[in-house]
Amino acid sequence: MLTQQTSEDYGKVTFADEVVAIIAGLAATEIPGVAAMSGGIAGGIVEKLGRKNLAKGVKVEVGEKETAIDLFIIVEYGVRIPELAWNIQENVKKAVENMTGLNVIEVNIHIQGVNFEKETKAEEPPPKIR
Repeated sequence: MLTQQTSEDYGKVTFADEVVAIIAGLAATEIPGVAAMSGGIAGGIVEKLGRKNLAKGVKVEVGEKETAIDLFIIVEYGVRIPELAWNIQENVKKAVENMTGLNVIEVNIHIQGVNFEKETKAEEPPPKIR
């Protein structure tokens, strides 16, 4: 679906849902503590074929003047999730509104998992030299 903003003098500007999703996904991954976006099986298959899906883990509903965004996030172990979610919401809202002019009415955060990778590497003992 394409969204539109009208200007009586110049015509209208339209945004594809995918554009809003890409902006939101990039803004979310800028926040420290976000390990990845959760895109499900289809998203993983696309990435294995060599194409990065920049809208992975993002669902948007776009109207003529406003949008609602759902983000599906995997967080790093040890982060304060409420604080992380607030930072994501603020950054995504600011980025989408600044770049598109659409009013962001809600940014819903869905925590899909926790990444333990960094924590387990730190806890592993160093290899013994013989």
